[in-house]
Amino acid sequence: MVKIIGMAGSLRPGSYSQQALKVAAERVKALGVEAEVLDLRSLNLPFCDGGDDYPDYPDVAKLRQAVLEADGIILATPEYHGSVSGVLKNALDLMGFEQFSGKVTGLISVLGGQSNSNALNDMRTIMRWIHAWTIPEQVAIGQAWKAFDENGNLVDENLSKRFDVFAQSLVENTRKLRGVSDREVATV
Repeated sequence: MVKIIGMAGSLRPGSYSQQALKVAAERVKALGVEAEVLDLRSLNLPFCDGGDDYPDYPDVAKLRQAVLEADGIILATPEYHGSVSGVLKNALDLMGFEQFSGKVTGLISVLGGQSNSNALNDMRTIMRWIHAWTIPEQVAIGQAWKAFDENGNLVDENLSKRFDVFAQSLVENTRKLRGVSDREVATV
């Protein structure tokens, strides 16, 4: 079975990035794949120093193993100062080719202001450098404070449809790239 892992680069309680990631994970689950959210807020990760070993931080190995075992990855980030959050960038810097080569990724950005593609474009560059395959569909949520209700549900039908298209593309492309045929999916 295809496994998708999701990570959001926000540490804030009530984070819109976390809410968007939850929506995306629910949508891919509805398409018959396993989906797990790896909450970076629960991991004790050091600042990346460029090294490979972090013996005092067992959560680095946990992060690396979770991504290594996934077939696809959803990355969600708040856009801070026109780019990816430091939290997500640091988590990605603690990993590399071994975890991401040949993996399909889907990207989500969340902004307080008007929607744009700065963080999404930066994440595409990062994914390309670590040999991941990023789907063309992406989700940018501008004015995030208006996008969700008090229970974390999307309030905009068009945004909800974008999440459906995003999830469909992520699952289809992950199955294709990982060699899982429709016939295998039907028999699971």
